[in-house]
Amino acid sequence: MISVIICTYNRERYIQKAIERVCKTDYKDYEVIVVDNNSTDKTADILKAFTASHPELPIRCFVETKQGLSNARNRGMQEAKGDVFVFLDDDSLVEYDYLRTLGEYLALNPQADAFGGKIEPLFDECPRPRWLCRWSMGWVSALDMGEVVREFEGKAFPIGANMGIRRAAAEKAGPFNPDLGRKGGNMDAGEEKDMFRRIRAAGGTIWYFPGLKVQHVIPSKRTTLEYVDRFAEGVGISERVRTKADGTYPKRIAAELVKWCGTLVLFGWYLITFRPVVGSTLVRFRARVSRKLLSSER
Repeated sequence: MISVIICTYNRERYIQKAIERVCKTDYKDYEVIVVDNNSTDKTADILKAFTASHPELPIRCFVETKQGLSNARNRGMQEAKGDVFVFLDDDSLVEYDYLRTLGEYLALNPQADAFGGKIEPLFDECPRPRWLCRWSMGWVSALDMGEVVREFEGKAFPIGANMGIRRAAAEKAGPFNPDLGRKGGNMDAGEEKDMFRRIRAAGGTIWYFPGLKVQHVIPSKRTTLEYVDRFAEGVGISERVRTKADGTYPKRIAAELVKWCGTLVLFGWYLITFRPVVGSTLVRFRARVSRKLLSSER
């Protein structure tokens, strides 16, 4: 069985559509686990009404009172009955053949302990931001590694809007780290990278499935420079917490210096190709990551 785990926090506008897209499938052996992480909007009412009107659908809803995406994901895994966990954001819209396609990939790739797929940003009633480029696609949770099944290597990992783990691999690696990841309205991250590193450390492999596609809704507030600032600061804080915990903080500082070299090269390139907004935003992002990485404050 495939257990689709959707953790939600104040997404009344998108959560029902996200669930509906998963359930419009001809794949039979699945369930949907929805974990409400203390939403303060109408999310709970929407979930109650939707499940009551669709008793035939394999949906179970839970409330996780411990704030934080990692806590919500861990609760989802605890409640799930499947031997494969799929994690989708509450604003991820899957293709209608998503589950059938995933079932085929898993059957053909038994070596895959974890996996991720394509994520296309869907800008919600707003234009594509001028600062967006191939180097900043991760800021809007976009991912496209081509059309070939391949292993994630090096520093490449799946993104939380479209990723999954076999139960056996999750049990070896342990739960998501509750000290990492978003809590309420903050922008902390790092829990996914931490999980995938532990899967690799336990001997597991992580694979990219190109046919596993979702659209990820990007509201207008995530296209502003203020969002870039908050996202960058969240990355810096999370990297500091994660690497100090696992003893790799000095290496992370060295890696940051390398990232600065690359950022400055890109800044020069975008400047001479008449795209200064792109280059300046990359510098802005890197500066805020570095400040929080080197700081002891949130």
